[in-house]
This record gives sequence, C-alpha cells and structure tokens, in this order.
Amino acid sequence: MPSIRILLVDDHKGWRNNIRLLLQERPEWHVIFEASDGSEAVRKADELNPDIILLDIGLPKLDGFAAARRIRQHSSNSKIVFLSPENSLDFVQKALSTGAEGFVHKPSAQRDLLHAIDSVLRGIQFFPSKLGGYTPADTPKAKVPHHHEVQFFSHDTALLDRLVRFVISVLGAGNVAIVVATQSHRDRLAERLKSEGLDIDAAIEEGRYIPVDAVSTLSLFMDKDMPDPDRFVEIVGCLIDQVAKTRKVEHSRVAVFGEWVSLLCAEGKTEAAVRLEQLGNLLITTYEIDILCGYDLSSLRGEADGKVVQRICAEHSAVYI
Repeated sequence: MPSIRILLVDDHKGWRNNIRLLLQERPEWHVIFEASDGSEAVRKADELNPDIILLDIGLPKLDGFAAARRIRQHSSNSKIVFLSPENSLDFVQKALSTGAEGFVHKPSAQRDLLHAIDSVLRGIQFFPSKLGGYTPADTPKAKVPHHHEVQFFSHDTALLDRLVRFVISVLGAGNVAIVVATQSHRDRLAERLKSEGLDIDAAIEEGRYIPVDAVSTLSLFMDKDMPDPDRFVEIVGCLIDQVAKTRKVEHSRVAVFGEWVSLLCAEGKTEAAVRLEQLGNLLITTYEIDILCGYDLSSLRGEADGKVVQRICAEHSAVYI
C-alpha cells in the first residue's frame, strides 16, 4: 500500500504520543515530523509537503486557524485535519473557512480519527456528526424511528458528497429518494451518481428517484413570506402519493432531501426556514418519512444567525457539518 506521510502538530507531548499510538493501526501511515507550535507547523509543512497535517487549534505563537491559512498558501496538496477539544459550530465554521478537509473532536479521536483520515484521503470531508451539545438525546424527536437530519455545507462539493452518499444509501436499501434541490445541484448530482455506476434514468422511470425543483416549488406554499402549513403538507403529500402509485414494493421507506430551507435563508427569511423545519417534524409522524435538510453556511454568518442555527439544530435528530 502507498505510504502516507503525516505532520503531527500539537503543543502537548502526551497528546502527540496518544495520536501516534492510534496511527500504529495503519502501518502505511508514517508521522514524519512532530511540531509543537503554529509557526513551526507552517515551516515544516512548506519543507516536507506532507500528505496529511493533523493540526491542533490552541497552539502557541500561531494558532491552528492562522497556521492553516498560511499552510494553504504554500502547501495546497496537503490535507488538513483539525483536532480540537471544542466542537462548537463557530469552531467548525472557522475550520471550514481555512480550507481544511476534516475536523475531529478530541474526546472522540479514538473513534473518529482513523476514519477521518481515510475520508479525506478519498476526497471526502469529515466533520463531527454532532455539534456543541446538539445530540439526538437532547430532543424527544430523536425517539421517532424516522430521521430528520440537517447538513450544513460551506461549498457545493461538500453538499454533493453528502447527497451522493444519501441517494446511494437510500436506493441501495430498496427505498425511494426524493431530492428537492436547485437545477444546478440536481444536474451535478445526476452526473456524480452516474459516475458511481447508478442508472439514474432507470431509477427515475421506476419511481425510486424523484428529482424536484426547489426554486419553482417554493412559491407554491409560501404566503406572506411564511410557509402555509396546509399547502406545504399538500405538496409533500402529492410527492408521497406519486411514490405510492409508481412503487408496488411493500414496506418501502421514503427519504427526502430538501433545499427549500436554504433558499429561504439566502433570502433572509430565517423565521420561515425554522417554521418549515417544524412542519417537517409533523410530516415525519404523518407520512413516516426520513428528511435530510441542507443549509449553505454562507447565508448564516451573523451573530443573530448564530441563534437561528441553534434553533434549526434543535429541530433535528442529527446535525452534520
């Protein structure tokens, strides 16, 4: 197997030793240098051009965020995975802004670190599945056997990576995927799915994959900048009925990806987005469907929006960045 060269950056020797022990499970992965501060990390990244940089955030001389930005200027091929005792949305957003490929919460490193490195080596971002206290156990909604999850993304590639896994997983289980997205996202998703060997045209014809335009359908249930509950339930109900007419398989589940909420936030209608999430929870119990929502982080940057993000997270059973 090809050798993977790793630069390990942390100011605590004990923690670096713990990481080395974890990495020993992969003999093809080699720590080529250990740095203890941000400035040294920048120099060694430029000098050694490692495949992976495991980067602590709370570093002396130069913090991890600043170090990552400088590294990106000279070592564009190195993939950066942050390690931090904090996993708040703010920290993860800052990590995304530096161009990092991964973020591992230190208390979960034993479980997540190897998987994170595997993911970024395959070109897939890895970030905590649960953020800053927003865990399924915090809300009664998590007791519902069907899921209402949210994916925050900073660029289209991250969203498409998630959607490819979403659709392949749903169809692979013999279920139905409804994708409510913009035209550009639907087109690029179709291309990605075809490259993965999925016959998307056949899936559409068989009623296993139903693409829906998010822009043209959004206005159908909006009334004075807020979603009308009856219209919204009617529209989704029509989609479910469409599945029932074309699919004859018993016990087939329906999973819906929805980009309506992101479009509302982009228009500054955050209250409408939160209300739509609440209606989504009603749909889960009414139609027994699974829902994945997508939000572009660029539309949720201000202090007030941070509070909106908290409310959005509270309406979901799982949060992904």
